[in-house]
Amino acid sequence: MKENVFDVLMYLFENYYMDEENPVTPDRESVQQELHNAGFPAPEIEQAFNWLEDLATGTPPPMMQAEHSLRLFSRQETVRLDTECQGLLLFLEQMGVLNPVSRERVIDRAMALENDDFDIDQLKWVVLMVLFNQPGEEAAYTWLEDMVFENMTNSLH
Repeated sequence: MKENVFDVLMYLFENYYMDEENPVTPDRESVQQELHNAGFPAPEIEQAFNWLEDLATGTPPPMMQAEHSLRLFSRQETVRLDTECQGLLLFLEQMGVLNPVSRERVIDRAMALENDDFDIDQLKWVVLMVLFNQPGEEAAYTWLEDMVFENMTNSLH
């Protein structure tokens, strides 16, 4: 089984962040031990913690865009974020779920994941993680969470 950083992040998000019944977050060492016991390799665990720390402490990029500007993607970004992912980002921004700052943070966190098979479903989870970590974005988070889980249940039927 080849686990990557995204798999570790998903495990953490589903088992710690989304667990409304248990609001207490255990210390880093016990979480790392649990991840190791679950079969995740140590380098991926460390990278996942670094990814989360960068999400929590990263400074937002400076915004110098006009109200109706268009975001152009670099060559590296288009390799990671295909047209479907770019369309989702544009849609979320037009719907008011993302603003230019949160959009840039999503792109930054997507680019920080080094897995080669990045797709739109993973982008949705990255957006959820970014919104979850931004104060005042509860409504946007809830809206996207409903969209993600609705699509998951529809694909199961």
